[in-house]
Amino acid sequence: MKSIMNKLNNSEVLTRRVNQILPSRIGLKNLMQKKKIRLYLGIDPTGTRLHLGHSIVLRKLQEFAELGHEAILLVGTGTVLAGDPSGRDKARPKITLKEIKGNIKTWKKQAGKILDFSKVKIRFNGDWLLKLNLAGIINIASNISAIQLFKRDMFQRRIKAGDTVWAHETLYPLLQGYDSVALDTDLEIGGTDQVFNMLIGRELQEKMNHRDKFVLTVPMILGTDGKQMSKTSGNCIWLLDSPADMFGKIMSMPDSLIIPYFELITNVPLIKIRQYETQLKAKKVNPMLLKEELALEIVKMYHSAQKAQAAKREFSRVFQEKDLPQKISKVLIKEKSLNVLDLLIKTKLLLSKSEAKRLIVQGGVKIDGQPEKDWRKIIQIKKGQIIQVGKRKFVEIG
Repeated sequence: MKSIMNKLNNSEVLTRRVNQILPSRIGLKNLMQKKKIRLYLGIDPTGTRLHLGHSIVLRKLQEFAELGHEAILLVGTGTVLAGDPSGRDKARPKITLKEIKGNIKTWKKQAGKILDFSKVKIRFNGDWLLKLNLAGIINIASNISAIQLFKRDMFQRRIKAGDTVWAHETLYPLLQGYDSVALDTDLEIGGTDQVFNMLIGRELQEKMNHRDKFVLTVPMILGTDGKQMSKTSGNCIWLLDSPADMFGKIMSMPDSLIIPYFELITNVPLIKIRQYETQLKAKKVNPMLLKEELALEIVKMYHSAQKAQAAKREFSRVFQEKDLPQKISKVLIKEKSLNVLDLLIKTKLLLSKSEAKRLIVQGGVKIDGQPEKDWRKIIQIKKGQIIQVGKRKFVEIG
């Protein structure tokens, strides 16, 4: 974990991987020179896995911790029940307490690839949000105007489109904002999609605790297809991806993502990244060579230099020489026949039938080298059968 961090001072922590600091960068810098601040990052447990997009803000939290500031990773066990409407055209599906517990089961292990939990505290906002009574909720809500909440961009888009904005969604910024009051923090960090929520927290901190709170946003990274990284779109690079999967996904990205990934995901010095950028624009370097260097750097960070080199060799074998991987996991299937969706779930190549169906329709599933595009098809199971999902995932029926 420690090897993926670079050493920063108070000035540098406020510049690299930073989009905006409100109300001012100089104000936060001056505060940090006077005292060790308390800051937090809140993440709602809407899924079981964390991806490289999460790594940007997790790294920023750890950078503050390395400088001796009081850093808190806040797991949104309370806010997740309301569902963050940020950037969404429809309300999030409701989540149960059982699902929340399942989602956060491996979070510490995943976040531990970046965070040093001897320096970063873990808190859960359900500890105070789930204890609020009606009087407490009314007290929080009395500090923020309803008009202010409904002016939010995504709410306005929905209203204009004739879609519904649910009352519980308007509560979300109040609940997230109250975290700043409950923790009594100097700073909240988050993605650029969280500015509205974090500024509500700033206002509540001012009105309820009678002091200031700064807001720091980090840029958001795009997924492997050049679109917003999302667990439902299949374009994520997961922190728990194998070295081969991580390497292959990076190699499949659009060239336009090379420089942003170098800047936001790696420790490569900015002066070197600017050289890469100039070379790319002048077409003096093959983008594939830079992507290969990027893939090596990222896999090394989350696995090891040795595993990164092995992933590079395997990528060359499978995708450049069009050969099968040297090592293919074997899976024992007792059934003689299965629907293709059930087969993909049983082999653990995919985690959900909806994801399996989408990939089949897109032509991303092969059985013994032949594309399978009918998600209703019953597959006759036989020993030695090779099931392939995407370009990197293979299993052999044992």
